Amino acid sequence: MYTVTGGRTAPRTGLAMEALVSSATSAQLGMSYTREYRAISDLCRQVRSVAEISALLSIPLGVARVLVADMEVEGLVRVYQPQLNAGLPDRSLLERVLSGLRRL
Repeated sequence: MYTVTGGRTAPRTGLAMEALVSSATSAQLGMSYTREYRAISDLCRQVRSVAEISALLSIPLGVARVLVADMEVEGLVRVYQPQLNAGLPDRSLLERVLSGLRRL
């Protein structure tokens, strides 16, 4: 994964793990793109969170954040960042996460 991200461990722009990502194109990416870019583009035909992308592709979250941020810069995906109030996560989001954890 070090070579895939060019050694970077953090995205160039702030990217929350719960940010939603969708593919910016309906066509499949060609062989000129990396395997990871093609996989992310295919996955994001349905809106997915950065955390989901990481889990579904079995890649570390930090790597997924770097790749998605790079793809956004290239116009390959659209990223929808969560709205945070004064830097604090939304209470309803935290309650949904807690509820999901309790169900496990």
